Amino acid sequence: MENPVVFMHGFTHEQMLAIMRAVKAAVKEMGVDPQSIAFSSSTPTNLEWKVKDLIAEVREEHEYMKKNPPNGGRVV
Repeated sequence: MENPVVFMHGFTHEQMLAIMRAVKAAVKEMGVDPQSIAFSSSTPTNLEWKVKDLIAEVREEHEYMKKNPPNGGRVV
């Protein structure tokens, strides 16, 4: 997979967390690094974007967060 992105719309927060866990577990079994997958959910703003622009923005944010994890990567 090259730069995979999962975009979710209409799910509760709990449902999105379950989806993310399920996707990560499934791709790990397939030999794909789960950390390579970027996840995003809809917002009033991004619902108006072109898909290619949304993917580019999500990937950019994902790469930034991988390099600059919240709390320095520590689990709080």
